[in-house]
Amino acid sequence: MPVLRYAVRWTASSLVLLFSITAATFVLASLAPGDAARAILNTQGGGYTMAQYRQVRHALGIDAPLPVQYWHWLDGLLHGSLGVDLFSGQPVTQELNGRLGPSLSIIAGTVLLSGVAGVALGIASALRRGALGRLVDVVSLLGLAVPNFWLALVLVELVAVRIRVFPATGYAPLGDGPAAWAQSIALPVLTLSAGAVAFVAKQTRDALSEVMGAEFVVMLRARGLSPGAVVLRHALRNAAIPVVTVLGLLLVSLLGGTVLVEDVFSIPGLGQQAVTAAGSHDLPVIVGVAFYFTVIVVIANLLVDVSYRVLNPRLRFS
Repeated sequence: MPVLRYAVRWTASSLVLLFSITAATFVLASLAPGDAARAILNTQGGGYTMAQYRQVRHALGIDAPLPVQYWHWLDGLLHGSLGVDLFSGQPVTQELNGRLGPSLSIIAGTVLLSGVAGVALGIASALRRGALGRLVDVVSLLGLAVPNFWLALVLVELVAVRIRVFPATGYAPLGDGPAAWAQSIALPVLTLSAGAVAFVAKQTRDALSEVMGAEFVVMLRARGLSPGAVVLRHALRNAAIPVVTVLGLLLVSLLGGTVLVEDVFSIPGLGQQAVTAAGSHDLPVIVGVAFYFTVIVVIANLLVDVSYRVLNPRLRFS
């Protein structure tokens, strides 16, 4: 059965990815200078003896060999646990679940804005070409060249400090009202969408321009279909696969972008938690964030793959 074979392969590849990323995170985090025991003792003030240092390491369980620590982490994962925060003692899943909403809000908002605005601009550029097409190219280069942290600071200065349209920092949950929620993620989403909109627009324009020259489009025009029907019902569907690919890559790249943006705008998301955990050498939290990010990547890859088959029924689950 093709669908069953596809499901088995997808599951196997997802498990390999999860294992590889978490194992690599364990190794890389262990190579960083310092550890959680020193960080805890330093926060208590004053000096400490080597005996105290070893005692804290043993209490935290970080004195065991790295493979043993990773095996314990995998065993906890099979039982539904990602360990505990070495500083607060709270379950890692509890801490990260509380920060998942802000990160997903920013990622989803950026993908939605980049997709809608980019595709609309790309369609207009493909149909009119000329100056609009050149403008898309220029904006694409500018959007990719401008650093996110610089753009974030500029947006804060212009629309949060001077004009005071959006809050400069903080996050309002959706439960506080859609308006407050949208305002709180507006600047992070605009920061991450600056280059993405132009990049999606360029990909849409190039793909649609190629499809518009195909024979079936010429035949549809000859039959008297309106330009809008030709583009929206037929041409855009055939040009959508490259655009979906770009949106999938954008979603994955946003995982790294949220780390910086959440720190700049003081958004209590997974990215900000990753920065805090890295500074304190909190290994369970670091690996937990990596695990959450990897799961998001796996889901994004699945959505892109399914979208391919919806857009092109000739592709089978084989």
